[in-house]
Amino acid sequence: QVQLVESGGGLVQPGGSLRLSCATSGITFAINAMAWYRQVPGNKRDLVAIISRDGSANYAASVKGRFTISRDNAKNTVYLQMNDLGPEDTAVYLCYLDKILTNGARFPYWGQGTQVTVSS
Repeated sequence: QVQLVESGGGLVQPGGSLRLSCATSGITFAINAMAWYRQVPGNKRDLVAIISRDGSANYAASVKGRFTISRDNAKNTVYLQMNDLGPEDTAVYLCYLDKILTNGARFPYWGQGTQVTVSS
């Protein structure tokens, strides 16, 4: 059974930093993309950053220049370094990964999420 477990969330003051980690288990396939999403209650889940297996990354405009996504393919782990955090970054951050099926479709897996709260 595939499991994704996020860690590193918490309460931080505006301007502070946090580093999120997503550890995986039960992976028996080649992971395609890994990503971080975030969700505020009542809102849809938004993509924060995504990284391909070769390390190519893309970011939401709102976090570009402040957040950095990285992955360790040997450990099947993805990280999100978040700097210069602001109250607008407060959300539950969820880890995502997918695999490519034989028909070319992506099959997603999700973590349960970790709360990030930015407040003074």
